[in-house]
Amino acid sequence: MAQLSDSIEQFIKELMSGGTQVDLRRNELAQHFGCAPSQINYVLATRFSLDHGYIIESRRGGGGYVRIVRMQLPSSSGFLDVLLERIGNSVDEETCMAITSNLLERNMITGREAKLLQAAASKNALALPISAKNVLRAAVFRNLLIQVFKNMEEEKGDDV
Repeated sequence: MAQLSDSIEQFIKELMSGGTQVDLRRNELAQHFGCAPSQINYVLATRFSLDHGYIIESRRGGGGYVRIVRMQLPSSSGFLDVLLERIGNSVDEETCMAITSNLLERNMITGREAKLLQAAASKNALALPISAKNVLRAAVFRNLLIQVFKNMEEEKGDDV
């Protein structure tokens, strides 16, 4: 099942390679991959979420479509604000991993920074009850992201 989801995700990303959005027909995509439309829904929900940097719009009916829009933010500081708001006071490991992958895909962080963010947010790093883990994870992840973005700004200043 994961292999099919990976193929669908890759196909959609290739369609988007030339721009910031793509319109799809869920049934046609399901037919192309020989799967149920619910599998397409699953891929859209898990691989093209807000945490991954996408907005999904859909219209049902005969001429219905699914529009996937890659978020374009005006500045890295504006993007940081969106991320911090999304994390809030409590965040789960899956959301942290999605945010990290999104930052890596956008080349906003290095592979090394991504591994550090993932390690800090992993369930193995926090030996606490789940509710306390998510609160601590949010605080740690927020601080790490703030530092990563400060480092980016400092690097930009060094280049001038």
